[in-house]
Amino acid sequence: MKKTCDTILDAIGHTPMVRINAITKGVVSATVLAKLETFNPGNSIKDRMAVKMIEDAERAGLLKPGGTIIEGTSGNTGMGLAIAAVVKGYKCIFTTTDKQSKEKADALKAFGADVIVCPTNVDPEDPRSYYSVSSRLVKEIPNSWKANQYDNLSNSQAHYEQTGPEIWEQTDGTITHLVAGVGTGGTISGTGRYLKERNPKIKVWGIDTYGSVFKKYKETGIFDKNEIYPYITEGIGEDFLPKNVDFGVIDAFEKVTDRDAAVMTRRIAREEGIFAGNSAGSAMAGLLQLKDHFTKDDVVVVIFHDHGSRYLGKMFNDDWMREKGFLEKSGMTARDLVASGMSGELFSVDAEESVDAAARVMSDHDFSQISIRRDGRLVGSLNEQHLYSQLVRNPDVKLQPVEAIMQPAFPFVDITTPIDLLARMITPENPAVLVRDFKSDKTFIITRSDVFRVLF
Repeated sequence: MKKTCDTILDAIGHTPMVRINAITKGVVSATVLAKLETFNPGNSIKDRMAVKMIEDAERAGLLKPGGTIIEGTSGNTGMGLAIAAVVKGYKCIFTTTDKQSKEKADALKAFGADVIVCPTNVDPEDPRSYYSVSSRLVKEIPNSWKANQYDNLSNSQAHYEQTGPEIWEQTDGTITHLVAGVGTGGTISGTGRYLKERNPKIKVWGIDTYGSVFKKYKETGIFDKNEIYPYITEGIGEDFLPKNVDFGVIDAFEKVTDRDAAVMTRRIAREEGIFAGNSAGSAMAGLLQLKDHFTKDDVVVVIFHDHGSRYLGKMFNDDWMREKGFLEKSGMTARDLVASGMSGELFSVDAEESVDAAARVMSDHDFSQISIRRDGRLVGSLNEQHLYSQLVRNPDVKLQPVEAIMQPAFPFVDITTPIDLLARMITPENPAVLVRDFKSDKTFIITRSDVFRVLF
């Protein structure tokens, strides 16, 4: 690293490698090292590819002086782009989702960027999605360029040129396994490609989340929309296949639940003294799940993508963790309700079916509410009170597709969620909760009456 940097961009890279001690002790026999990308100027690994994408676009004449950089980003790529834009004299407009932490959006605004928040639970092709909005803006704004981190191969190339060589050098070529979360795919694909060129025996494990399509696609070659549903974990998983995800480089995927990722994110800070973000929690939880794949002679490198300060309102907030049912509590859980037969397995109707057809399904099965799906994805819900009010107001509404009157989709929780937390989540506006059992790959619906029967 330079003794003196001409600009903050020269400080990107050459991040430290730190041994993981407490979390893996007695659990993982291998040496586990964390690549701490939080030491980059923007506190994340995305600084590397942000500058690479910009400089490649400049060389190609796609990004001109005084231009506007547009991107759909969860925050970290936006931060890298925003920092580079300040140094290089560009404007920035970023689209993000309402799933992302407020701290990430505020950080982008601190660098002068405009941030547009879009809904999470819509298809990528939906005009409201953060992908679609960013694509529309680049067509409307003169002298603008969309970085397109998902399909721009400068992303993975940055890690082939920087991250991979750094890890090889820092481990003296002894690395046997790479473990990293997969979102855009640039980090794991570029880094993994370099490392495998140096030693083809190195295994590359991608960490995925439930609600994402990567693992099943790798194992079967099938893009299954039934795999897609809302999840909480940030920075990893997708509902489409980015070009930067090189499935030939990634040997296998391991899925991690939202709860396990959140709990591990807190453990990293409390047990290792490392303030890392949510994707680091996912990666470490996945690494522990993979413990039987490692021997005492192995050197496993896990990438910690970003900084914990961006999650102060989420994983590091006790109230948020309780609200999501992620804090350990004794007593009955959703699993007990499912085991007792009080809650039923999820039933849904297609969004294009008529309101009349949905009403008949609810009547025939004595459902007080039902989920609505589109292309196998849960996109909404309907409860009998709302249905009744719509039919009274306009009897002809029964001929319309049910999506015309559907309400927001019910929230998902893990099957380990305590009953008292479920009770607080069920409200007049949100009359049911969907419970996911990741081991059986089943989803159950829990209503107010289900909870009432065990609480009173």
